[in-house]
Amino acid sequence: MLKKIHINMHHIKSNSKHNTKLPVMSVKTYKENIKGDTVQINGASTVVYKPNHPLSCGAKVWIETKAEVRVYHMESRPRENNFNKTVLVERIIK
Repeated sequence: MLKKIHINMHHIKSNSKHNTKLPVMSVKTYKENIKGDTVQINGASTVVYKPNHPLSCGAKVWIETKAEVRVYHMESRPRENNFNKTVLVERIIK
């Protein structure tokens, strides 16, 4: 399955302006868009620049791969004692 990986500049700007932690990387496939803080590509990949044919999100530069990709994101989850717990969430896309 082809995956397209790009950086969301809007989230980077928003994180700087509002001191938030929105995930800034997107991995798009034909069926979903997974967002994260870290992306690991386990195989060959190609960097693509198409200023006249951007992705639907507006990205003009992205990485394409058919290799397995792991997407990591730190997520805050509520606990029973009302304190949030930060956990690392991993998604594997084959």
